[in-house]
Amino acid sequence: MRVFAAVDLGASSGRVIRATLDGAELRLDEVHRFPNEPVTVNGTLHWDVLALYRGVLEGLRRAGPVDSIGIDSWAVDYGLIDSTGALLGNPVHYRDARTTDSWQQVAARIGEERLYATTGLQQLSFNTLYQLAAAKGTPQLGAARRLLMIPDLIAYWLTGQIGAEITNASTTQLYDLRARLWSAELIAEAGLDAALFPPLREPGTIIGRAREIDGNPPVIAVGSHDTASAVVAVPAADAHFAYISCGTWSLVGVELDAPVLSEASRAANFTNEGGVDGTIRYLRNVMGLWLLQESCRTWGDPDLPTLIAAAGDREQFVSVIDPDHPDFLAPGDMPARIAEFCRRTGQPVPADAPAVTRTILDSLALAHRRTIREAAALSGKRVDVVHIVGGGARNTLLCQLTADACGLPVLAGPVEATALGNVLVQARAAGATGPTLTDLRTLLRDTQSLTRYQPTGDQAPWDAAASRLGWTNI
Repeated sequence: MRVFAAVDLGASSGRVIRATLDGAELRLDEVHRFPNEPVTVNGTLHWDVLALYRGVLEGLRRAGPVDSIGIDSWAVDYGLIDSTGALLGNPVHYRDARTTDSWQQVAARIGEERLYATTGLQQLSFNTLYQLAAAKGTPQLGAARRLLMIPDLIAYWLTGQIGAEITNASTTQLYDLRARLWSAELIAEAGLDAALFPPLREPGTIIGRAREIDGNPPVIAVGSHDTASAVVAVPAADAHFAYISCGTWSLVGVELDAPVLSEASRAANFTNEGGVDGTIRYLRNVMGLWLLQESCRTWGDPDLPTLIAAAGDREQFVSVIDPDHPDFLAPGDMPARIAEFCRRTGQPVPADAPAVTRTILDSLALAHRRTIREAAALSGKRVDVVHIVGGGARNTLLCQLTADACGLPVLAGPVEATALGNVLVQARAAGATGPTLTDLRTLLRDTQSLTRYQPTGDQAPWDAAASRLGWTNI
């Protein structure tokens, strides 16, 4: 029996999961969960990264003896390290407003076409490049000697070793996707010091040993961008699949062997991010269940299964919204902003929480359909089935609506895809699994419970709803 610890840091909470692999049996046990609560200081929204690290240490100690540790988190955000190895202030949260009014000027100065041809990334206002541009002239950036993405920062504190795992580095808009190196030209053009960017690591390599954990187990580089780990855990039987890693965000796309860097792809705002084993995660960010999470916060956190059941009884397509509209990015009163969007677009305003929830889930399913169809058309990839992994796989209404919208079967699960992908890369590094992604996915299909949703109805109502948002090319 082999035992692994997966550190999985999400936008609202972190956890440590103890995984046991005994022959063909793979079991996960959450040993510690801790909040991830951003803090606003002097008008800037920060991650409380020291509290996160405390939670990581507590979880790893509760996990007991393990063969290795892997760390994944969200993308784009970073910590700055000075010449003594100290952290220069708490990392700024990607939802902070510091890039809102500046990112487009930076993109225009460097050139959007050039940025895309090198990095393959979609334009998001909070990309690392734009965060660093907004930080120009600050004492912290001036004193910085290294930039570490969040999983690399946690790994550094555990092991003392500095580096950058490629799946997260590929989200910075400063990484040359085809060369698989930091882009010296873009770094220079952005006015940044190339020495800030540490040596790159491949998933599966040993980072170092965890000095504060009994037994000093090795820390293994996994797909440290949580979506990269989640895609490893898509239990696909062949190559003809699309995936939706569904949680706060819906990361919707296909897995490719090479990036798509065409002008049409850039115009459609698709991103090419590095995956495990040199794969490309060709996808677009859809705002995801953030819309429902923030609505529930406004409503006082009602019982979610009851709310979703009530939403399922409401009329479909009374109103639809564009989940990716900038109005929905920031924290706050989401139902009020949805109501304003509906008023502005001449649609009925949802009258209560179930109606708002139905509007959100109809709209998310429609956005899933739009993104999958565009990804297939732009990449030439045939899609026969859609896999929904992550917390959204529990949302039965959203899964069925996505099957109906896409006109394709949906396989939902595993819910713990990110942790499973993290663990499987560790297990492979230890020689406990076969060497290919196919081997890892076969193990998942043999050990994890999946739910199948068949599409019902025709596409005409979905076509009509799409046209209300101007999405007439899908």
